[in-house]
Amino acid sequence: MRLAGEEWAARFEGFQREAWRLETLPQYLMPQEEEEFQAFKTGARIDPRAVSNEYTDRLRRQAAEGRTQGRVHIVTRPLTDYLRFEFAQYYAPHALAGEQIRILDVTDRDNPLAGVQDFWIFDRAEVVLMNYHPDGRQISREVYEGDVAPFIEYQRIAVAESVPLEEYVRGIDV
Repeated sequence: MRLAGEEWAARFEGFQREAWRLETLPQYLMPQEEEEFQAFKTGARIDPRAVSNEYTDRLRRQAAEGRTQGRVHIVTRPLTDYLRFEFAQYYAPHALAGEQIRILDVTDRDNPLAGVQDFWIFDRAEVVLMNYHPDGRQISREVYEGDVAPFIEYQRIAVAESVPLEEYVRGIDV
């Protein structure tokens, strides 16, 4: 089953304990980000402490309710312009709002999750595969119909092999 619109948004309102994502691409081409991304590339920056929007408000509410949202992004250096943008414009304010963001840098090592595609897992019970073109344009979101056990293991590996965003960006110019 493919997910869009309200069905997709409902996953983030309806999870009980945890929503978690694995990100594997060096860029995600989202049309709604294009203007902000271009501004970032010309030097515009935001104060992550001043960001308040629907997404950060939801993260704060979920954290207050004891529900966690997290992700691990697999990266290689040098970081793409898009990753620098994502870290500064999205990850920094989202982490301050309660999202548990971690980075798995595989520049000088084997990728323990090579070949695993992007996905979300909700309450360790439902997996949504995030389907993208190689350049980062989204194709679809699709509910996975099989055994979720491998995805729980992918999550375990990703978290064990990664570091918190704050630790990763120390000393990196984003």
